[in-house]
Amino acid sequence: MLLAIATAAIAAPWFAPHDPFQGSLTVSRRCPAFTTCPNLGGSFALTGATSGTTEYVLGTDANGRDILSRIIFAARISLLVGVSAAAIGGSLGVLAGLLSGYYGGALDALIMRIADVQLAFPFILLAIVLVAVLGPGLINVILVLGIGSWVPYARIVRGQVLSARNQEYVIAARMIGARDPAILVNHLLPNVITPAIIVATFGVAAAIIGEATLSYLGLGIQPPTPTWGNMLADGRAYVASAWWLATFPGLAIMVTVLSINLIGDWLRDFLDPRLRHIG
Repeated sequence: MLLAIATAAIAAPWFAPHDPFQGSLTVSRRCPAFTTCPNLGGSFALTGATSGTTEYVLGTDANGRDILSRIIFAARISLLVGVSAAAIGGSLGVLAGLLSGYYGGALDALIMRIADVQLAFPFILLAIVLVAVLGPGLINVILVLGIGSWVPYARIVRGQVLSARNQEYVIAARMIGARDPAILVNHLLPNVITPAIIVATFGVAAAIIGEATLSYLGLGIQPPTPTWGNMLADGRAYVASAWWLATFPGLAIMVTVLSINLIGDWLRDFLDPRLRHIG
């Protein structure tokens, strides 16, 4: 499922049947194919069209733009934000966890107190404040979601390092003169990275929802660039009369996040021998 979504996003110009930015008011709020909806007035009164056509499989929005094409192009934004934010948050969190767990003392206390302060704020509220300060836009959304998601990685990696730093292989590395950076990168990191990879899969899903939330509130990627969040925002005024405007972007978010979470569950079972089913 996720492979199909990613393929459609990468090859969006070839998969999308229409230009996601161009529309015509003569086909405003056209029903999805094989459905019938009541005459809504306006452009429908001019065209007399109350049934959907295969030309617009998922219908059109209030500006006459093809919903399917906009969903496909919006997948690019969502996957880019999700992967980029998880990469930034994971890199910062793994580094902080390694340093905190290995050196301990004042550095450990400082990093963990910063993490506690960040956890004291609801994530979406913190993201809204940061985006409001930095301004909306793709880069700012990625940075905000990435910087705001480092804490789970740091806490998990720190716990792993605390139990691994006194293992025989680390002590042996010190005895042969290995420096701290070499011990951290060559010996500790490969043995503590597995939980971080699992957290990263769920982090991608969380970032996709975070981007959709910010775009829905008008603080994320700005129109006319299609994103699932601003498509939901555009459709909220027509929920009663044109249900497809908000339903299909919402389903796209649900299916994508569900597929990523299922992959995360599988990775957890696959990478942790204690959770594998035997027999």
